[in-house]
Amino acid sequence: MSTLPIYPVSHPIDGTVSVPGSKSITNRALLLAALADGASRLEGALFSDDTRYMEAALNQLGVPVRGDEKNAVYEVEGRGGTFPVAEAELFLGNAGTATRFLTAALCLGEGTYFVDGVPRMRQRPIGALLGALRALGAEIVAPNDCVPLEIRARGLQGGSVTIRGDASSQFLSALLLIGPKTRDVLEITIDGPLFSKPYVEMTLKMLRQWGIVTIDQDMKRFLVGRGNFKAQTYVIEPDASSASYFFAAAAVTGGRVRVKNLGKDALQGDLAFVDVLEKMGCEVKKAKNYVEVFGPREGKLRGVSVDMNAISDCVMTLAAIAPFADAPVEIFNVAHIRGKETDRLAALSRELARLGAKVEEKADGMTIFPAKKLKRATIKTYDDHRMAMSFAITGLVSPGIEIRDPGCVAKTFPDFFERLDKLCARSR
Repeated sequence: MSTLPIYPVSHPIDGTVSVPGSKSITNRALLLAALADGASRLEGALFSDDTRYMEAALNQLGVPVRGDEKNAVYEVEGRGGTFPVAEAELFLGNAGTATRFLTAALCLGEGTYFVDGVPRMRQRPIGALLGALRALGAEIVAPNDCVPLEIRARGLQGGSVTIRGDASSQFLSALLLIGPKTRDVLEITIDGPLFSKPYVEMTLKMLRQWGIVTIDQDMKRFLVGRGNFKAQTYVIEPDASSASYFFAAAAVTGGRVRVKNLGKDALQGDLAFVDVLEKMGCEVKKAKNYVEVFGPREGKLRGVSVDMNAISDCVMTLAAIAPFADAPVEIFNVAHIRGKETDRLAALSRELARLGAKVEEKADGMTIFPAKKLKRATIKTYDDHRMAMSFAITGLVSPGIEIRDPGCVAKTFPDFFERLDKLCARSR
């Protein structure tokens, strides 16, 4: 397995960077376009492992999707809520969004579909989603409440259903996305606290952008109107989670980084990561078409205690720079990230300890203490793209860090290391 050395910068980073389109928005838009009646054009789209699994599956199901990676464009010939192919075996790798969204959407059709993924996806339970779909009339065979699973589709009746709020927000988003195509109006009630609310808000906003009326009552009860998705040209904003690594680079080197075309009105909740950096002493500027972070003007980053439930994809970004703060950094209310591409809390604790940092791992988070100096180490990435990208930022200020299996970033950001090198070139 290959390793990639990360070379520290000799002075603060100062630059402007662009990041690829949002994975969350791209995969939602691909499904919305597939369910629309007519041709849609998705501009600024992400081309990565996760979106390619969605693209390939839709083509396999008889929905034509043409990708133009050079221009970051997908063209989709929507089929009005149906899938022309009545039998298919779909392999979706470790793409959580594609797996959850397509599992729900396939129930709208007429046919038999088999869905599978990599070994890690076979360990990521989706029982809460399957239970809700069965309550709406779906017939799904999934002995372990994970993939592999078989869907014997004959359309969904709709009506009322309850789903746990502390399971993945992708389960709720999957139901919302198919709601307009159930036979009856879909009413969803949330049982318990709702995790990762910004991703649900993103789904609701996108449904409205695609012509669907939705009503929510304090994010506890949702009504999804029936109707047709509006085929259109849709512009996908840059990925805020991917941008977090570059914002962290500015913070930890005391420099400045501007991310283009990601503005204050972004759909993505992960943009709130810059608010955490602001609490740590950074200066943040949010404009209409960019966001800019300046590292602390004086001294180190400040310690912080933060509930990261709403921006849990940024937990690893914060953890990777936490040893450089002047006081402990506490992250809490993120127990659900143990079920991601890897057990992220356990993986972070192990790799920070490998660097010599003191870490207290907890059931729902961790506390990371200041470190005078980190050790040289090769960071294991556990086939998790965010492990690789996060600890690359650690390596900008701590010498001797190598990233094992750097190619895992292809899941969401294939050319991450090239863009990071370009940003840092003048600072080395």
